[in-house]
Amino acid sequence: MNEIRRPINISLSRKFLYSTLIFIIGIILGVISKVLDETASNLLPYFLEVLDLRNFFSRMGVWIFLALLISVYSKSPVRSAINVFLLFVGMVGSYYLYTVMIAGFFPKSYMMIWVIMTVISPFMAFVCWYAKGKGIIAIFISSIIFMLISRQAFAFGFWYFGILIL
Repeated sequence: MNEIRRPINISLSRKFLYSTLIFIIGIILGVISKVLDETASNLLPYFLEVLDLRNFFSRMGVWIFLALLISVYSKSPVRSAINVFLLFVGMVGSYYLYTVMIAGFFPKSYMMIWVIMTVISPFMAFVCWYAKGKGIIAIFISSIIFMLISRQAFAFGFWYFGILIL
């Protein structure tokens, strides 16, 4: 696999720092997402209402894109897997902790979708790390990623092509 892309070695302190920051960012994004979900849009400041971040953060494509960015820009496939896993653990953990502790309900079936995504995220991140490499395998991985991301952003039909705005 080193022919596709070579890992870069960084110090243990930098690995710990980057992973900790990604975990904290995941926690912050999870809490922000849940707070926006729980707040009526007309109670938000006008600029947040116009940006419609409530719906933006509720789309799975946003989280996949963030995980992809972390994965591709990590220094090695193992670091990629660890960092993406920590992002999802922070985000999903804080989102559902807020849901149970503050909002007062427990959406088990919906939560299990995100738990499963969190569990498989390191494996997907490991593979996605190689998309930034060279050769036919990197091109193949990149094309699969492009297909999945575009499927999250656009609506395709037999006679139409539209942008998904929810």
